[in-house]
Amino acid sequence: MSGIVRAGAHVCAALGLLLIGLVSAHAAGAMAVGSCAAYGYAYDYKMLPDARAAALKKCSGRQCRLVASMQHACGAFAIDGHDACGPHGYAVAPLLGQAQNLALKYCYKYGGRDCVIRAFACDGKG
Repeated sequence: MSGIVRAGAHVCAALGLLLIGLVSAHAAGAMAVGSCAAYGYAYDYKMLPDARAAALKKCSGRQCRLVASMQHACGAFAIDGHDACGPHGYAVAPLLGQAQNLALKYCYKYGGRDCVIRAFACDGKG
């Protein structure tokens, strides 16, 4: 009897993992950036166009534009901490730490002197 219960538990666990995989398989995200450290991001949307529209809508600054799309990844946005209207950087990578490091690298590359992460997001698989 315990063998049947154990087998049933394994089947339920496998089905649960399958359903989780199906739900997050369509995860999509996007990031928008505007002037003076304005940003908007969206993650875990089913469709990429919906994520892009949400990111632009959430960007409350002037001159917002879509800068990155994410599918099974993370995105990060870095600004110069002493000049929010100055240099910035953004990146998308498979892991959050990689995205943050790249965003900081680009911020410094474009003239930032005290770059900090302003925002980050990962979709369902990132």
